[in-house]
Amino acid sequence: MYWQKRLDKENPDKKLEEKILEIRKLHKDYGYRRIVGELRNQNIVVNKKKVQRIMQKLGLQVTLLWSSFFVTL
Repeated sequence: MYWQKRLDKENPDKKLEEKILEIRKLHKDYGYRRIVGELRNQNIVVNKKKVQRIMQKLGLQVTLLWSSFFVTL
């Protein structure tokens, strides 16, 4: 069956995952946008959607440092 062939494949994004984890160790408050920028600074061209997908898979989410609030006068 066709889906059984995919189970034995190794992860093609393993090196990219390692790079993302490495950047994440250095910068805990970086989200996917900043990580994409950092990867591009290291001459690694990758789509932002792919970085988002990998970060979701690895469970890397940034907590908000501040909350927005409204002030009425």
